[in-house]
Amino acid sequence: MRCAGFVAMAMTAVLTAGVGTAQTAGSRWYPVPARAQYLTGDSWSDAGTIYRLYGVQSCLRGTSFTNAHGIRRDCGEVSLAMLVALTRDLKPQCYDAAAHPASRTVFVFCVAARSEGSGAGSRIDLGTALIATGFAFAALKPDGEPVHQPYLVAQNVAQQAKAGLWAFADLPEPNAIILRALRQRAQASPGAPPSR
Repeated sequence: MRCAGFVAMAMTAVLTAGVGTAQTAGSRWYPVPARAQYLTGDSWSDAGTIYRLYGVQSCLRGTSFTNAHGIRRDCGEVSLAMLVALTRDLKPQCYDAAAHPASRTVFVFCVAARSEGSGAGSRIDLGTALIATGFAFAALKPDGEPVHQPYLVAQNVAQQAKAGLWAFADLPEPNAIILRALRQRAQASPGAPPSR
């Protein structure tokens, strides 16, 4: 569970520290670079900056589930594979939503436009696509509230439909792991402010 502790600290730092909006006069839409190095099922890096999908939480690396063939799989690797596949297939354009300068992290929304078929002209939000297919989750704040409410709705639909990773009974749901680690850390620090 060392992984959960690290993630909990990172989530607390990002969600409670001074996250400023990154929208400026120079903000623009841009593609995920072909040279991007994918880090997790919700992030990649390029030129020393980490780009993370705003409001999305992928499965944690080092946690595992048992697939339909009885084989243990790393949940974080599965989330990562789906992010790579969707960004390559959909070729979304991203927009800076917020930044955390101390960690050189930029939170982004990414959207792809359908150019053919019955949905031509419609837009697909990458976060919604990952969550609705069951390969990512709605990120939660330390108090358990969703970072982006529409993603929680998509997650509930995926969970009820047993889509993607929700099909497996031993799914290591990342938000439960992260929130548990945050509570344990708060209990271990007697002078820390209580979490909701």
